[in-house]
Amino acid sequence: MENNRNMILAIVLSGLVLIGWTTLSERYFPAPKPVPAATKPSDPAVATATPGVSTVPTVPGVAAKPVARDLKAVLAEGNRITIETPSLKGSINLKGGQIDDLVLPLYGETVEKGSPPVRLLSPAGAKDSYFAGFGWMGEGVILPTAETIWTADQTKLTPKTPVTLSWDNGAGQVFRATISIDDKYMFSIDQSVTNNGAGAIGIRPYAFINRVQGAHSGGSMLAPNKDVDSWTNHVGPIGVFNAAANYSVNYSDVDGAGTNGTRFQTKGGWLGFGETYWLAALVPPQDQSVDAGFRAGGGSYQAEFLKAQTIIAPGKSLSTTSRLFAGAKEVRTLDGYEETAGVPLFGKAIDWGWFEVIQKPIFYVLDWLFNLTKNFGFAIILLTFIVRGLMFPIAQKQFASMAGMRALQPKLKVLQERYKDDKPALQQKMMELYKTEKINPLGGCLPVLIQIPIFYALYKVLMVTIEMRHQPFIAWIKDLSGPDPANLMTAAHAVGATWFPAFLGIGVLSGLLGLTMYLQFKLNPAAPDPVQQQVFSVMPWIMMFLMAPFAAGLQLYWVTSNLLTIAQQKWLYSRHPALQEPLIAVKK
Repeated sequence: MENNRNMILAIVLSGLVLIGWTTLSERYFPAPKPVPAATKPSDPAVATATPGVSTVPTVPGVAAKPVARDLKAVLAEGNRITIETPSLKGSINLKGGQIDDLVLPLYGETVEKGSPPVRLLSPAGAKDSYFAGFGWMGEGVILPTAETIWTADQTKLTPKTPVTLSWDNGAGQVFRATISIDDKYMFSIDQSVTNNGAGAIGIRPYAFINRVQGAHSGGSMLAPNKDVDSWTNHVGPIGVFNAAANYSVNYSDVDGAGTNGTRFQTKGGWLGFGETYWLAALVPPQDQSVDAGFRAGGGSYQAEFLKAQTIIAPGKSLSTTSRLFAGAKEVRTLDGYEETAGVPLFGKAIDWGWFEVIQKPIFYVLDWLFNLTKNFGFAIILLTFIVRGLMFPIAQKQFASMAGMRALQPKLKVLQERYKDDKPALQQKMMELYKTEKINPLGGCLPVLIQIPIFYALYKVLMVTIEMRHQPFIAWIKDLSGPDPANLMTAAHAVGATWFPAFLGIGVLSGLLGLTMYLQFKLNPAAPDPVQQQVFSVMPWIMMFLMAPFAAGLQLYWVTSNLLTIAQQKWLYSRHPALQEPLIAVKK
């Protein structure tokens, strides 16, 4: 029993360090934001290689302006094509032909009633500008730029009505971009160039997503107003290159990569910028090799890809199709694009991490339970019942093993006294005793070992899946992915005590967690070691403080699990009463 308790304590504490330290340190000791490199922003009118630097051409883009203007004022300028789908609202700017105005009507910025919808894309010059563009680079041809005014054949883009933008350069070339959209978040852009001139031209299609530093931040459960890049959840530049997901590029890496940025030569895949809940990503043609990468300059970051140059003879045309995803990282939506639209590893836009094989099944079970109950809180409670039910046979074996180990304690004490000066002999005799009595000394640890990945998987599901965002439970719990709002810090701030420290923000759920864990430990017989007794007496209250900032859904799972464990222990102790009897002292 003593060995088991030591093992359990070590595993639980190790798991807490694994799960919590990085996230808690980011909450209370956030790292400073990287400073963008002082590189020269790309000129939107330039369509040639950057001289004297390398052979990587500079894809046109618009850097952030020194003073951000009012969003409404920027949107009111020029002509726009309305975007209207069940999942997106916004507009396309005919100046530059950029997709630069998108909100997500199905998602509010906060849990408050009447909260404005999440804004994902904003035009250049506005605060937090974040936009996408498609165009051409080339030789011997006048090209459209960010200042070009395009002509549209429709006034509204919907899933049933694509829009074709066109521009004649007056020198024999006609450029077109037909934009279509589905009922979720995927745009398709069919670019074409028709050469009616007298000579051949060289054309390289490209696409880019440009965002200023610190643009829209969707938040996470420990930092609702900002996204934090950590080893548990990658936020920032992201992509799939040559059939492998890449989470290793951070904004600071792009800052230090120079004018060319961070480059990838890839066939197929996708790239863009990911946040906890939102994603803007470019999907190049999957059957062609492209030069892709990320650049920084002028306070903005840019994801881009550039195709190889094609020579277009007089009277000929060139067409290419690219796609843009701009929306919420819904699990089924991303997986659907991967399966039906051929976007490779698109589900990897969610950073599932090491335990994806456990996390995704848990998500799908939770989602199924939610569809039954229409409440994620009840779904989490039912998931806890399912997990504990599946583990019940293991728990029975655990108690049987614990009973056997407890019965062996007097004999083990004798061996420890007899061979106290000969550790190798003691280990050998103990193993012989276990074998003779048919006892597995580690049998009691199996449920804990199984619980740790399940607990961590639920933590990740609550943290990275938008389906859990802003999901209410009952009464005061309006968002299961965020901390319990009924906490001491909130109450103190409500009465003007702004000095109240954040680490004392214990809520109702964290208090229940500590209480149920304390009751669970009280059911166990007292440990013979006084130090162990002290550790187990204070551990529930330490856990109460540690878990207070975590998602309410995670705390709800743990409280429910503790209650079920208490009921299970009482029943199993009734079947193994010897486990609660004090050990008989062994005479030396």
